[in-house]
Amino acid sequence: MITVERKDGFNIKISRVLREATTHKLDLYLFIPGELGLNTHVVPEEEFYHNAIHVKRTYFSDRQNLPLVHSRLASRDKLATEQYRLSLSLYAYQYVVGLEQSSRELRNGKENGNREEVEDFIALSQDILKRLRRNVPTDETLLKYYANIDNYLSWFTEQRLLSLVAYLPRNADYKAIKDQLLGVCEVERQHRDALQYNSVHTTEGLSRVSNKMRLLRRLIEYPVTLKEKTRELGGGEQKLLKGLVTAVVMTSVSLTAYEVRETLGGISLMVILALGVLYALREIFKDDLRNTLWRWLRKGRPKWRRQYFDVHSNHLVGRQLEWFDYMRSSRLDEEIRTARRATVSQREEIIMHYGSHSRMLPTRFLSGYEQTRETLQLDLSLLSKLMEKGSHRVYQLNDGQVSRTAVEKRYQINLVTREVQGELPPLIQRWKIVISRSKIVEIEEIAQRGG
Repeated sequence: MITVERKDGFNIKISRVLREATTHKLDLYLFIPGELGLNTHVVPEEEFYHNAIHVKRTYFSDRQNLPLVHSRLASRDKLATEQYRLSLSLYAYQYVVGLEQSSRELRNGKENGNREEVEDFIALSQDILKRLRRNVPTDETLLKYYANIDNYLSWFTEQRLLSLVAYLPRNADYKAIKDQLLGVCEVERQHRDALQYNSVHTTEGLSRVSNKMRLLRRLIEYPVTLKEKTRELGGGEQKLLKGLVTAVVMTSVSLTAYEVRETLGGISLMVILALGVLYALREIFKDDLRNTLWRWLRKGRPKWRRQYFDVHSNHLVGRQLEWFDYMRSSRLDEEIRTARRATVSQREEIIMHYGSHSRMLPTRFLSGYEQTRETLQLDLSLLSKLMEKGSHRVYQLNDGQVSRTAVEKRYQINLVTREVQGELPPLIQRWKIVISRSKIVEIEEIAQRGG
């Protein structure tokens, strides 16, 4: 199952969990309105791949208590410092991911939410934090690391609970639920103040607090994030093709020049002009021929290879092949066309396709972890630059009076994903992304027929 959510600016966060299967395939299809005038000359494939697609893999486990057990062993001097930091980061990271997911589900399903669901959510978050705080290390090095993580988790919990208050429906349970949430927020704030996690100077400004917590989030994620190396494929083939095309073109030009000289005889002005024209044609067609042959040779083949390494052992734990290209609707699989549900007016859409095929090696993972979580951040700012500025006016009749309202022009982008894990059948999902030149307005998942 893939989740898609809106982040800051024009960023979209696409997440999935790679489970026990060792082979995984992912296809992302972006259907861009044709009126934007997008093509390979405006935004080349390599530019979009390197600037708009950012992939990150982290360890993930359904067994939430595993890092906690490690941290308890560390408190008894049975784990090294680095192992303790890793275990604590894993525990904190999985708590953050779980809190994000649970709060998002409560917000999205707030119409059907009730007091019991919110109470369970509060109780679970408080229980996890209490377990973390039972074993405070005495070593100064570990204590500093523990304090940073506890500081962030306390602040992040408060932020998530406050966001729930902002989105709560105004029903009969509203006041009771609100008081519970605000009570927990006050407890977490007092916890941070009592331990003096943040200076008065930091807490006085929202931007300073936010930036500090962003750095602490990176501190948590770093030990659990797999290191990676990305390499562009086909470098040797490209050099060989360049040499071959140059040899063929030069041979053809030399033979033609020889024939021209034999025909016109000797060195004359006509011979010099003819040779000039031949060399000009050589420069024109050499690059075009090389580019055409290169596109034909690489068509349908992976363009990049990404390797993943364990952050501590540096062992290779997985490989991934990646594609990115523009596609024609006629090349789409029938199941993707069905998911898109295209109409006649949508046939001029530009289709951008990102694909990956990965193979992970769970036997080389950190002990106890057999899954990874992939986060793909998609930056659509390159597309926003192609959108028109300004707005248009909409007129309305209200109580006999005509009013006009300026409405910002918006565009709809469709995202269709196909995920295949091992031998399981493909899972296809679709989202509708409403975007303007200034921001991403809305992201909505569209239910698939028969699903």
